[in-house]
Amino acid sequence: MPRLFDILLTALAPAIWGSTYLVTTQWLPDGYPVTLALLRALPAGFLLLLFVRRLPAGAWWGRAFVLGALNFTVFWICLFVAAYRLPGGIAATVGAVQPLIVLGLARLALGTAIRPLAVIAAAGGLAGVALLLASPQAGFDPVGVLAALGGAASMATGTVLTRRWGPQVPLLTLTAWQLTAGGVLLLPLALIVEPPLPALDAGHIAGFAYLALIGAALTYVLWFRGIARLGPSVATMLGFLSPVSAVVLGWVVLGERLDAIQFAGAALVLASIWLSQRAARTPAVTLSVKQGGTA
Repeated sequence: MPRLFDILLTALAPAIWGSTYLVTTQWLPDGYPVTLALLRALPAGFLLLLFVRRLPAGAWWGRAFVLGALNFTVFWICLFVAAYRLPGGIAATVGAVQPLIVLGLARLALGTAIRPLAVIAAAGGLAGVALLLASPQAGFDPVGVLAALGGAASMATGTVLTRRWGPQVPLLTLTAWQLTAGGVLLLPLALIVEPPLPALDAGHIAGFAYLALIGAALTYVLWFRGIARLGPSVATMLGFLSPVSAVVLGWVVLGERLDAIQFAGAALVLASIWLSQRAARTPAVTLSVKQGGTA
């Protein structure tokens, strides 16, 4: 039961992240990917930092900025670029390559053994994503697709390094450090590459508040908790819920059409998530690769 609770709590994060695409396209100003990432990260980071009242020490100053860059600065710029350029939940589905990246990086950086069922589950999730993409509305804008893939690679690296470097501090503190560092790195970029935001209305402010408080502060505490308790490979497979959530929201809220192939893709994604949890309980395959850290 405790493990099931950890899985369900961790799964809330990607399920909520799936709403980012809906909020971005419907309630936020168009054409400000870096500024939107900044306003999502920095207020949430400062709020948490004021609450925890603790700064990094020693090597953790540098590590906080590396993780902040990977998990927030680069990832969110790519995410918002993809959300602007790809329709509906397609941006989320392209990023679903992340679990396979994590499996490889976890092997190299953490020495995590490879479980055949985990590879099958990740491949099944990608197949489900391919079916979700099989829609007349799914335009393959090359910049949008590259942004989604770049974001997946960035967060996959950050996920593995978070486990490898995990400090002995509360999750709120770890999240505060990373969000603040990521926001600080975004600030000069936003000032240099983008014009000032237009006048904001109530919908814009509500959208920013939702992304900062719910889509950042809350969800990343849950996410880093899941990485610590379940491991990066298991937690990242739950990320497949993000494209399912995004596509369902596009269907329910925006009236985007779904056909039988896409429903089959969603079912395959959910089955792959279930299989990945089974994989965590199966014997691992030992490979003659030098161990690189602790599992």
